[in-house]
Amino acid sequence: MEKIGIIGCGNLGLSLLKGLRKQYPTTPLFGSRRNTEHLMKLADEFTHFTSDNALLLNECSIIIIALKPYMILEFLEKNKALFDSKRHTIISVATGITLEELANSLGSKDFSLYRGMPNTAADVQESMTAISGTTDPLNRKEKVTEVFEAIGETVWIDEQLMESATILGACGIAYVLRFIRAMIQGGIEVGFDAKTANKIVSQTVKGAAQLLIQNGLHPEEEIDKVTTPKGCTIVGLNEMEHSGFSSALIKGIVTSYQKIER
Repeated sequence: MEKIGIIGCGNLGLSLLKGLRKQYPTTPLFGSRRNTEHLMKLADEFTHFTSDNALLLNECSIIIIALKPYMILEFLEKNKALFDSKRHTIISVATGITLEELANSLGSKDFSLYRGMPNTAADVQESMTAISGTTDPLNRKEKVTEVFEAIGETVWIDEQLMESATILGACGIAYVLRFIRAMIQGGIEVGFDAKTANKIVSQTVKGAAQLLIQNGLHPEEEIDKVTTPKGCTIVGLNEMEHSGFSSALIKGIVTSYQKIER
């Protein structure tokens, strides 16, 4: 794998770096951040941190920009002279910033330019990453796919769906974790200590996901297998639905999407 640089090693950027390091133990990886002091414990022979983006861009050919959305266009405008359209493959993981806006800030449509939307499960190589791109003069689509498949699963989508993918895949991590937290709290209420409840719930959620991934079935088909007549599962599900479980989740997803679209 070519040298990879991640500009903006916040929570997401650092998760990407950690996941890539596991897949590519000897590939030089560069991460930048204004203050790198707390990142240095992760540095080694092949992992480098710097506050100098010019150094990162000089060293790396694959550039992942993980800056906050409100910072990215100004950053590209200010540093566009450092980017080389004949060498750099640029991937933005910023929410709500279009490929056209990125190209305009770079001052050129000649870059191999992509948007990717991974999530923080990249840290453990279990991210779901949606990718889109329009211009690709360096023919880098396969290489971009390879980078993100190193940290999980990928799907190529139309850019118009990127905000939807952000809500479902990236924000979705938080939704699922909140669900898990609630299950753990319920487990404590019915008698388990927190550590045991956490272990049972985490594996149960992992198993449920694997049922869908490996069997390729709709969730309702798997639900039917454990809802026996007059059983404890169906009464629990019905109580959750009476309290608005599904509608609350759907409303939350739609509200998050509307926030991006404003």
